[in-house]
Amino acid sequence: MAASTVARRTEAGILERVFKLRENATTVSTEVIGGITTFFVMAYIIALNPIILNYVGVQGLQDAKLGPGFPQTVAMTALCAGVLTIAMGLYANRPFAMAAGLGLNAVVAYQLVVGAKLPWQAAMGIILMEGIAITILVLTGLREAVLNAIPLTLKRAIGVGIGLFILLIGLVNAGFVVRGAGTVVTLSTLNTGPALTFFIGLAITLFLFARGYRAALVIGIVLTTVVATILHSAVATYVPSTAPGTAVVPSSFVSLPDFSNAFQGLNFSSFATIGVVATVLAVFTIMLSDFFDTMGTVIGIGGQAGWLDAKGRMPGVRNILLVDSVGAAFGGLMSASSNTTYIESAAGVSAGARTGLASVVTGVLFLLCMFLAPVVAVIPQEATAPALIIVGFLMAGIASKIDLGDIEEGLPALLTMVVMPFTYSITNGIGAGFVSYAFIKLVRGKARDVHPLFWAVAIAFILYFAQNAYAPLLGSGSFRE
Repeated sequence: MAASTVARRTEAGILERVFKLRENATTVSTEVIGGITTFFVMAYIIALNPIILNYVGVQGLQDAKLGPGFPQTVAMTALCAGVLTIAMGLYANRPFAMAAGLGLNAVVAYQLVVGAKLPWQAAMGIILMEGIAITILVLTGLREAVLNAIPLTLKRAIGVGIGLFILLIGLVNAGFVVRGAGTVVTLSTLNTGPALTFFIGLAITLFLFARGYRAALVIGIVLTTVVATILHSAVATYVPSTAPGTAVVPSSFVSLPDFSNAFQGLNFSSFATIGVVATVLAVFTIMLSDFFDTMGTVIGIGGQAGWLDAKGRMPGVRNILLVDSVGAAFGGLMSASSNTTYIESAAGVSAGARTGLASVVTGVLFLLCMFLAPVVAVIPQEATAPALIIVGFLMAGIASKIDLGDIEEGLPALLTMVVMPFTYSITNGIGAGFVSYAFIKLVRGKARDVHPLFWAVAIAFILYFAQNAYAPLLGSGSFRE
């Protein structure tokens, strides 16, 4: 008894020294709950990344074997997410999780491989180069300097925009909002199994959250998955709203990982295949998207957790950005596509996570997924949708601190907030805010009030948005998300 007590105290002492739990006003149990919550909300990437990179369900492409292989991509996706998320927890001591970036993996699959006709290995080589370039920007201090040059109002708007984006993702994943025939989006029929699952899950999660349960989000996800599985077995026509997530008990619970794609990203044949100009343009475009997706995520979640100071700066942000940048290169090297910091980390923060211990928990669960992929594939996206809606609500609350009556601050903030969900892109939202903010300052004769780095980034965004116009003149296609 005495020996076990001493062992527990020793473990607690180690965790306190490494993660500074008391300083961050948190506990081991809270961090574990936060880490599990983040994992459940983003576990879909284990199946979705292989689906995208291997064109699963896409007629004419799936059978062409253009991708890196489904089982190999599952293993690499889980490995990269696990290693990088643990690295984020240990090096940056913040509860941010990393995995293959959605949007960026679509660029690899459809614009680099299908569009530019590159072998998938060469496409991963471009991701590796992008990751190396963005890592250099962090080491030189430029990435952090750009972050600090953003006005506080725009930082708040980025947080709100991400909140609205997360909320929309939840509604789309639930099948509640769908593409309309005569409109951009419309309400679904709501008479399907997934819709019923979503409503039951939302009721469960809202009840737990309103009653103050710390583990409300993760309990809600688990119980909703159980509901989906029961409905799937009882209703023959039940089909999960979106892949992945089968809502079916798997025939086997264990699978052996295939690591044969490791280091296949060491391929720079794109220079010979599509030319130097097209390769550089691809690296620049993907880097800009990666650069600002993470920046938006860090600002948004940092504001939600109360980590930003009076000027909107976050202590220790360089460590976060460095791990994130290395993640882009590591994902390309290991053939999993660029790995980036996930906005779903906000779910863990909402559950109380405040330190890197939560990230370590999330990372370990991802590593286990290399062997338990069939179990993770059970969770349908309508089961995680209620958690995303609550997280979106929490993040959007900072909108009350934005003065929309001032056109210089309010209009760029509004564009930032609405363009993110409307275009399904954090980068597009930030770009709209940057360009409009700089333009309004210019026409009002206040150009000198804008930081020089801000001007440089605004010009870069103009080039980013205009890529479809000038890329053909350079003998290249567009590589935007």
